[in-house]
Amino acid sequence: LYRTFKDSKYVYMLIEVCLGGELWTILRDRGSFDDNTTRFATACVVEAFSYLHNKGIVYRDLKPENLLLDNRGYVKLVDFGFAKKIGFGRKTWTFCGTPEYVAPEIILNKGHDLSADYWSLGILMFELLTGNPPFSGSDPMKTYNIILKGIDIVEFPKKISRNATNLIKKLCRDNPSERLGYQKNGILDIKKHKWFQGFDWDGLQKQTIIPPIQPKVKGPSDFSNFDNYSKDTDIPPNELSGWDIDF
Repeated sequence: LYRTFKDSKYVYMLIEVCLGGELWTILRDRGSFDDNTTRFATACVVEAFSYLHNKGIVYRDLKPENLLLDNRGYVKLVDFGFAKKIGFGRKTWTFCGTPEYVAPEIILNKGHDLSADYWSLGILMFELLTGNPPFSGSDPMKTYNIILKGIDIVEFPKKISRNATNLIKKLCRDNPSERLGYQKNGILDIKKHKWFQGFDWDGLQKQTIIPPIQPKVKGPSDFSNFDNYSKDTDIPPNELSGWDIDF
């Protein structure tokens, strides 16, 4: 976020532009990703989670729609509408998230913490590798009931490698305290997992590695990597209440 502006009708947010488009759009067009592409995207999310979790912030809305590519193909985590600063060793009880990605403790209203993000990381890996999340029903309630049955009832397609399967299952443990990323070594355990063997974490942080998806971007105003949406013709009423006077 660079600046905010306002007039009598809108609040405007000037934010960094990610012209590579949504990861979800690319996944939809390709059907699924190979190990290499999934590994890169997942690693970008791991770095984002590492940054947020070190500040005691739980993200709570991981899904391909909330991952954008910059013009080089690096993956950015966006949309912090469900993110919450909870600190360390504390829980929160708000029911939120996308049904297919919601952790069991959220469904059961047991309270959740940073470990809910590691559950969703496993779900993301599965969806990127197959094109579909592991748990889905015809409506949210059916989806929640399937989630509560656990990852062990899910049939993993042959295209998911043994190491990827192992990591997904370690991230999607029913008990939050057993999830990889939430142990003594924290997120380092995820980075050191066999599935990431040989991955250049240093190169990712320095942005020296070549991303597996390199978007075609002609210039700073080329938004062709995004779907077209019809223009919103609704004109809102004037907002003159002064609610933001202290900002």
